[in-house]
Amino acid sequence: MAEPTTNRQLERICLLLDALEFGDATASELARRTGLSTSTAHRLALSLVEYDFLKREQSGNYSLGRRFVRSRLELVGLGHLTELRDATGETAQLWIRRGDHRVCISSVDSRHELKATLPAGASLALPHGSSGRLLAFDPEAMASVESRGWVESVGLRTPGLGSVSAPVLQKDHIVASICLAMPLSRCEVSPGTDHGQLVVDTAAKISAAFNDQR
Repeated sequence: MAEPTTNRQLERICLLLDALEFGDATASELARRTGLSTSTAHRLALSLVEYDFLKREQSGNYSLGRRFVRSRLELVGLGHLTELRDATGETAQLWIRRGDHRVCISSVDSRHELKATLPAGASLALPHGSSGRLLAFDPEAMASVESRGWVESVGLRTPGLGSVSAPVLQKDHIVASICLAMPLSRCEVSPGTDHGQLVVDTAAKISAAFNDQR
């Protein structure tokens, strides 16, 4: 019986993806790690960028793209979201940007009967809501993150509901946002004043865990 034909292109792609588990790299460094020629590594890496398997940084380095970012964020984020929900009693969510929308990739609902909730997979247009403003890089939201670490929304997207969000970082890049959403009737002052620091701390923990997996 004949041996199955080896798909050399797929093997090379797997070599590149495995090599980036050791950290970002230029095409020449990828060639060194994989044994491929620099031209082959560069050509394959550019093709993978087109399909979001890789991302090309401004420095010219390649890193794992959004298709891997999402699964890794889901993996490291769920436990921290659960801790945030348990500490505050409110719904904790993890959002990423997809074009002109934001997509919820993980959600841990409040146990209260009255709660703010959206299921994982929900998609909302930017820039509405605190996470929407953050992921859209709204100037006012960015100024709030710079000064306080968080941005809040008070009944702007849905009357009676509020939220506070903080960025999840890959190095210095915002790759996601943590959002704590709640009915405004349970706020003592505002979502940010009441819970902002806990959300910032949770985002920092997820950022650290996410980057430690690199």
